[in-house]
Amino acid sequence: MMDRNSPITQVKGIGAKTASLFEKLGVYTVGDILLHYPKTYLQFPKAKYVDEAVEEETAAVIGRIIKSPCVMRARNMPITVTAIGTLTQTIELIWFRMPYIKNQLNLGETYIFYGKIFNKKNKLTMEQPTIYTKEQYAAMEQSFLPVYGLTGGVSNNLITKTIRAVLREEHLFTEYLPSKIRDRYQLCEYNYAVKQIHFPDDMDTLITARKRLVFDEFFLFILDMQYQKEKRVKEINEFRFLEDHFTDELIAKLPFELTSAQIRALADIKRDMRGAYVMQRLIQGDVGSGKTIIAFLAMADTAHNGCQSAIMAPTEVLARQHYETFRALCEQFGIKIPIVLLTGSMTAKQKRMSYEALLLYQNAMVIGTHALIQEKAVYDNLALVITDEQHRFGVRQREVFAKKGSNPHILVMSATPIPRTLAIILYGDLDISVVDEVPKKRLPVKNCVVDTRFRPKAYEFIEKEVKDGHQAYIICPLVEETESIEAENATDYVKKLRTILPGDIALGILHGQMKPEQKNSVMESFLKNEIQVLVATTVVEVGVNVPNATVMMIENAERFGLAQLHQLRGRVGRGDAQSYCIMVNGSHSLTAERRLAILNESNDGFKIASEDLKLRGPGDFFGIRQSGDLQFALGDIYQDAYVLQQASDSVNCLLEEDPELENENNKNLRLHLHSYVTDDRRQMNL
Repeated sequence: MMDRNSPITQVKGIGAKTASLFEKLGVYTVGDILLHYPKTYLQFPKAKYVDEAVEEETAAVIGRIIKSPCVMRARNMPITVTAIGTLTQTIELIWFRMPYIKNQLNLGETYIFYGKIFNKKNKLTMEQPTIYTKEQYAAMEQSFLPVYGLTGGVSNNLITKTIRAVLREEHLFTEYLPSKIRDRYQLCEYNYAVKQIHFPDDMDTLITARKRLVFDEFFLFILDMQYQKEKRVKEINEFRFLEDHFTDELIAKLPFELTSAQIRALADIKRDMRGAYVMQRLIQGDVGSGKTIIAFLAMADTAHNGCQSAIMAPTEVLARQHYETFRALCEQFGIKIPIVLLTGSMTAKQKRMSYEALLLYQNAMVIGTHALIQEKAVYDNLALVITDEQHRFGVRQREVFAKKGSNPHILVMSATPIPRTLAIILYGDLDISVVDEVPKKRLPVKNCVVDTRFRPKAYEFIEKEVKDGHQAYIICPLVEETESIEAENATDYVKKLRTILPGDIALGILHGQMKPEQKNSVMESFLKNEIQVLVATTVVEVGVNVPNATVMMIENAERFGLAQLHQLRGRVGRGDAQSYCIMVNGSHSLTAERRLAILNESNDGFKIASEDLKLRGPGDFFGIRQSGDLQFALGDIYQDAYVLQQASDSVNCLLEEDPELENENNKNLRLHLHSYVTDDRRQMNL
């Protein structure tokens, strides 16, 4: 009998080949496929009449056949053509390679046609529309069709079919939340929630299901964190650091002045590292607030005291940039500290040399990516571990990294602007330092929110900036065109730009589906100004420092969370030149205008996060996921802040009553928590 831990191949029709494709989506087991939640839902629009049809719109149009369907041939391809309409407006309907359609349609009868409307040669046209009777479409209007994240070879239909097959197995998941918690917050039963999140009966059941599953995500994350924290005693600090003025002397040699916030954060770190217990601290600083120099000074202080330190970056390009920056600073300060680079793409010989350096130099500053926590990386005297952009790694990886030394100090650096109340919940195991100022000489980014009519002027402006020696980013929400979402995609956008911008402007493309070495190559080229305009998806959000980039143009800005837009904007404004952020609003929604106005009026990430929280609130069900910050599958820490607070309160009450989860009522919860931790560790090692 199939259970949640059964391999996905136990589902009828899923063989080894399909299973290997599912693995690319992180789906290995029956339980995994049910947790592969829809990213959105397709709800069929209210059918409209031909006179109401608008070009460039995906619509359902009621129409009477006014032209006998006929099949023509072009280049040996059958093309079925007919038309619907009235005396004032008609729509031509075209189907390619579908001659049988002719027999499904009768002159004079009325049908509903669903598809995208185009204007071709001043004539409204719909290609490959789906045909429904009025009765069929009326039933479709009531349903929500799930749209899933896909990979090559896996269609939306295949995922839908697989999930339906799995859901026929009753009670794959045992209810584990104590009834007291479910009753307090009116949370539905778990199996019901899983079924309704995939195939909701209506909007109300979808909201109910999502609330339960979001609560569970937050609850399990906080419970695991707090449970481990309660079991973990404070580690004694075995390292003895000098009380001297070494870092003050380095700061005095800097060509710029540190902000008060940077000085406070560094003082917190130095105090912790000389305290009685091992440091566990979060440096939460807005984009461009100067966290890298804090990391360097902390690592230099560690090296000065004869110990090793390591910083793990989320991308190879950023790791290499840190490496070059740290080397330049050591040269500038006239200090001889061994600096070691370790990344996955290095050759076997280069890696071997780095491993040897770890054992040879007891005061090395080590910079790298995930390669830093691989089995072969053995440290001799590791006293400080820094994870940069921690939300890309997760709590578990932080723990693995920490075990590389003998209880080293832990410093986490995050640029995600979280209101302090949420930060205390999400980083409950860490002390928090906030860097809430930007370097004094840095010019604030100039913002503008425009509609799509402004594009030609934006291209002219980008061309002017490039001619002045600068570079630009253009961000698209999609990699490729998709039927279910109308938004700009990077693949087609680059092709379009090549016909608009002069040929001597080098264009590049960057997106998450590219191989790591391809992404590294593109970012290296952009960093060297070999690419002047980079069209990308949000993968640049955690990117390198490109001081020469002065323009950030974001297409369909309404589709991004405010915190994510702020992170993207932070990619520019890093040099001395004035920088600009152009947010193109592709929506006519008043809510979208109000949200984007917050960004337009402020460059303060902490203020933006708080304002976004107030504006969106719990009722904004289809709010846009923020990026970064502890990638929950469904939950959004901004939109669902009230659920996050409820989950936190529930965990605190539960652990007060039953610290070891030994109560019989919590038996299923204890088993589920163990399963959650195991799944989390497996995902971490993918």
